Amino acid sequence: MAIERRHRRHPTELKLRLVESYLNGEGSLKSIAKAHDITHTLLMIWLDKYRRGELTDEIDYVERGREAEAKIAALERKVGQLTMELDVLKKHRQVVGANSERSSIICGPAALPSAEDANS
Repeated sequence: MAIERRHRRHPTELKLRLVESYLNGEGSLKSIAKAHDITHTLLMIWLDKYRRGELTDEIDYVERGREAEAKIAALERKVGQLTMELDVLKKHRQVVGANSERSSIICGPAALPSAEDANS
């Protein structure tokens, strides 16, 4: 049985703060990592990215932009789907509307009262 591991996402602001904390001599890699419940190896990776210029708020901004674009695309697909469903329901209403004024797009024609209801 395989163990599924999920990677937590950490904001760039936190990464920068912890890296700068280490660079300013505010603690060792292990002590800073332990205080923030991450591994010192992860902090070393962030430190390496920081030194290469790959750990900036600008990169985080670009990543958030991509995530927003993906959400927009998903919402646009949903709007398209709902528009098509609405068109089908409108056509149904046109066909059924001439036959019965009590018909509903959602639930169809209204139920007729039963003999039992008429006697009560």
